[in-house]
Amino acid sequence: MALIAVIDDDLDIIDASSLVLKTHGFDVVTATNPDDGYRIIKEHKPDLIILDVIMNEPDDGFFLAQKLRKEGISIPIIMYTSVSKALGVQYDKGEMVPVDEFVEKPISPEQLLKKINDLLEAKGKEKK
Repeated sequence: MALIAVIDDDLDIIDASSLVLKTHGFDVVTATNPDDGYRIIKEHKPDLIILDVIMNEPDDGFFLAQKLRKEGISIPIIMYTSVSKALGVQYDKGEMVPVDEFVEKPISPEQLLKKINDLLEAKGKEKK
């Protein structure tokens, strides 16, 4: 089954996401900061990354996503955010924010699984 990396400083989010993913047959690796997140991505080469925007710094998630893309790592990224709901800030995918999907925390398990499956299916189609 696909390996998902969950990178978030909120242990409750990591636990909840991991439980949902494992219950649906995914393997999961986790990290609570961008440095460990980068390390697990390089070591484990996950099929998909779930990445929080704000960890130690308000833009840690953005910088990690940019770093991965600059290194040619094209693993799909779903970015967790609660900023847009709290502050009314909207993000657009692009060079500054090189992710495949944005999701607002909290997200229902059904919505998360749909986004994951859609991205993994698209990734599979790209490889053919």
